Amino acid sequence: MIKVVIVDDEALVRTGFQRILSTENDIDVVALTGGAGAIEAITALGPHAVLLDIRMPDVDGLTVLRRIRELPDPPAVCMLTTFDSDDHLTSALQAGAAGFLLKDTDPEHLAPMVRFIASGGIALSPRPGHTVIDGHLALHGRLPEGEPRPQLTEREHEVLWLLAEGLTNTAIAGKTYTSLSTVKEHVSAILTKLRATNRVQAALAAERSGLLVNHVTDQGPERGTDPAQ
Repeated sequence: MIKVVIVDDEALVRTGFQRILSTENDIDVVALTGGAGAIEAITALGPHAVLLDIRMPDVDGLTVLRRIRELPDPPAVCMLTTFDSDDHLTSALQAGAAGFLLKDTDPEHLAPMVRFIASGGIALSPRPGHTVIDGHLALHGRLPEGEPRPQLTEREHEVLWLLAEGLTNTAIAGKTYTSLSTVKEHVSAILTKLRATNRVQAALAAERSGLLVNHVTDQGPERGTDPAQ
């Protein structure tokens, strides 16, 4: 059972998401809360996934996200937003969010997204996905010419590409015909070499370093898309 906490300042949004997810046999919404009560609820209930509004009047969503990431065993966090060009989205990904979802996304895509991030995947709604990645690259640029790029093995590069496409460790293991423990070792090495703390940061760092340029694959979903699309 996937335990979910929904954090939003609007009761209508919270209950709407709860009703959608309550129809799923493997998902249990264990708490609905505003920003002020989020950390207490998450600490007490230990959810696998959190749906977190990025803009709230009582406590800013980015502040809540950073506090969640400081927990000993933080859940996967998907940011909720109304705007597909929200300036906070890039900051949220850099702070450790597992992705983001527009509040007007088709309801049938919500449950697959929750399952995806809870299993370690990256979920980016299609409309703002490429905008955020492009914005990150515009802000930070690619590595200057002559600056050494992180040195990855051939297998690590393959795993990085699949990771950047949003695949979970289990899916990567299936694609690469390796064990789950081996994939976890590769992911850990990739995070260390890219100086990233999570998979989203690794994907952004790989974009900036040019590690994903001209890499051709027909495996996995298109990068920057919601797994339900």
